[in-house]
Amino acid sequence: MTDAEFTDALDAVLRDLRAQCAVRPRFEDDAESGLMMYAPDGSGQGIGPALGATPAERMASLAEQVQEWAVEALWSAGASAVWPHCPEHPDAHPLTATVTGGTAIWACPKSGAPFGRIGTLESR
Repeated sequence: MTDAEFTDALDAVLRDLRAQCAVRPRFEDDAESGLMMYAPDGSGQGIGPALGATPAERMASLAEQVQEWAVEALWSAGASAVWPHCPEHPDAHPLTATVTGGTAIWACPKSGAPFGRIGTLESR
């Protein structure tokens, strides 16, 4: 994955984060850990590309990494630790990043219903 592909994939995931998550990350490029996402409480998590995967799989992997960060950051902030919200089951569970037909999408983990390409979630 090139730097430009990683940046494009991260931009798509962050569009979804901005659309439906109250907590905003701060980023730092760490020489030892790579790209770090930090929550307002100072906790951080490294994120990076999935090696040896298709572009859609890399996008879904990056979405999963950001989702892990978001759930922890929301919980730490005292908010509902669900991101992104499943329209079929509000506040019950988050959507799952997956690949269908070569496209990275958000889907309900219970029903499998797709709710859009990663990067296209609308504000709640």
